[in-house]
Amino acid sequence: MKIGKPHAPYIANKIAIDLLNSTFIKMSFGIESVSNTAKKLIEEDIMKEVALEERVYEIMEENEDEMEFMQVDQRNMFWLIKKKLAGEYNVVLSYEDRYSDLSHKILDELIQNDLIEFKVSENMVKNIIFGSIENYINRFEDIEDIVIDKIKNYKRKIIPGSEEYDIVFEKLYQEELKKIGMM
Repeated sequence: MKIGKPHAPYIANKIAIDLLNSTFIKMSFGIESVSNTAKKLIEEDIMKEVALEERVYEIMEENEDEMEFMQVDQRNMFWLIKKKLAGEYNVVLSYEDRYSDLSHKILDELIQNDLIEFKVSENMVKNIIFGSIENYINRFEDIEDIVIDKIKNYKRKIIPGSEEYDIVFEKLYQEELKKIGMM
């Protein structure tokens, strides 16, 4: 599943909490430094894909007439162009491989900046980071559904897409994350 920039702080917090709760990792400068490092790298990864997709849209716009004339399926064409350009933008398209790669980058950065200490294999620590990402992704849609249901049950109707809706959604989303220990 593709993650967006709004999810980066939540995933970073999940990673930091899971590392803190492991019995074999010590944080040198606290949970916030680990979370901030993970967030920065997650956002960088997301922005690389955003840049790639913007370029794909540009190419499609430049060739819109030809694609229309040839009756090309735009969604298919988008994917083909994205696949072709992914290497230039250093974007891994397989999400499992991508999150594994991201886990390695986060671990390397945490080690390089002396933010964590451990006496087990790096792979064990990387697996915690990868598991945090995967766990968040697997649960976020369920949490989103819970929040949407809560908003629907408000006595006063809140219009989806409005600023008020976004504020209420964010507040309820964070509450749900806290309930399950992701924040």
